[in-house]
Amino acid sequence: MAERAALEELVRLQGERVRGLKQQKASAEQIEEELAKLLKLKAQMGPDEGKQKFVLKTPKGTRDYSPRQMAVREKVFDVIVSCFKRHGAEVIDTPVFELKETLTGKYGEDSKLIYDLKDQGGELLSLRYDLTVPFARYLAMNKLTNIKRYHIAKVYRRDNPAMTRGRYREFYQCDFDIAGQFDPMIPDAECLKIMCEILSSLQIGDFLVKVNDRRILDGMFAVCGVPDSKFRTICSSVDKLDKVSWEEVKNEMVGEKGLAPEVADRIGDYVQQHGGVSLVEQLLQDPELSQNKQALEGLGDLKLLFEYLTLFGIADKISFDLSLARGLDYYTGVIYEAVLLQTPVRAGEEPLGVGSVAAGGRYDGLVGMFDPKGRKVPCVGLSVGVERIFSIVEQRLEVRSGRGQLGACALFSLIKGANGSVLVKECLWKEMERRWLLSFTDSHPHCRPALWIFDHSFFTEFFPLGPCFPQCCQKSWLV
Repeated sequence: MAERAALEELVRLQGERVRGLKQQKASAEQIEEELAKLLKLKAQMGPDEGKQKFVLKTPKGTRDYSPRQMAVREKVFDVIVSCFKRHGAEVIDTPVFELKETLTGKYGEDSKLIYDLKDQGGELLSLRYDLTVPFARYLAMNKLTNIKRYHIAKVYRRDNPAMTRGRYREFYQCDFDIAGQFDPMIPDAECLKIMCEILSSLQIGDFLVKVNDRRILDGMFAVCGVPDSKFRTICSSVDKLDKVSWEEVKNEMVGEKGLAPEVADRIGDYVQQHGGVSLVEQLLQDPELSQNKQALEGLGDLKLLFEYLTLFGIADKISFDLSLARGLDYYTGVIYEAVLLQTPVRAGEEPLGVGSVAAGGRYDGLVGMFDPKGRKVPCVGLSVGVERIFSIVEQRLEVRSGRGQLGACALFSLIKGANGSVLVKECLWKEMERRWLLSFTDSHPHCRPALWIFDHSFFTEFFPLGPCFPQCCQKSWLV
């Protein structure tokens, strides 16, 4: 047994050495040499005993969902789908994988995050990265030029996920898109209206929607002296300004992407500005930017957009932010992204860092990439980051529940103190209903005592549309 234990320890140490070399990106020869030593040690342990123990877990970047978590998801989906239908959208579905060439060249620097599948009978396939490119392919295949659609489905990205912040490799997207010819900025304004309606209904905290226009960005890069060939890669750097400082972004532009320091400084003068329609008007008077045709078109459309947003009563939720870039290559016009202004928990509770919760923009050229004759179909849409919203609601419920099982009185007080959040109240109600039903025997007239106190008058006050319990259950039970 002592020899066996010593051999296991040698296998463990050699395994750590191999993993360390891989992390350090050592030479292939050195890794192969140490790996051969590891296999030799395992062979000494015998054919069965040397097998690595099977670790039972979900793959990296994925997770399971409990009944309680599914209740949260159902409520969020209900709110989102109701809003999409209210605005006249029809639902479609597309395959979870696409031909690799369908997805190639649409996502800029993020193309490296696409999951490629092995050759399946002569077809090179990839898991879908988002729902927008498959939608554009769907329009081109079916020769559709006018549709308002929504699509809720899973997408896949070979990312390094931060699951505590709602980032995964497998996750849901909730997309709404308008395809077709309409008066300028009306569909764009409707998408922003939908975004605000959904986030307001979910009551996850105060939010702000940043807007910009790819034409303004391209015009700004041109007047600042960025070479045409570097527009998209510099755009990807600017898009990081919501996560890192300007100095870090500038260092990336100059050090990694070869941009001249004085050009980067000129970009910095622009991208650190944000405001409302007054900033649009100010830039329309900019002596350099106003001379660029693309920038002038983008600024004119943004001014019109703010007029519609004012009519919709949501202009106070919108900010014109020149740092917003959206790294995807297919955007051609207005782009937008919704972010939480503050953590969605009370003072004293643990903070939630979840980033943006919705985003979208105009992509007028994407359908034409799939059409044999290059016919374009103007499109604009939005995508709600539901996984991040799930994280917010779940963590709020965990904080409120003290990370433990609650009795009735605690649940009652949580619902009463839910600060007007219908979503949180409904999720807590679902948990209470689940426990109540579990406390029954199969023979309902002989109900055994519930596991917690039940006061029917409380529920009728806070949940007038909740399920009606039989008269024999409408009284208080003690544990």
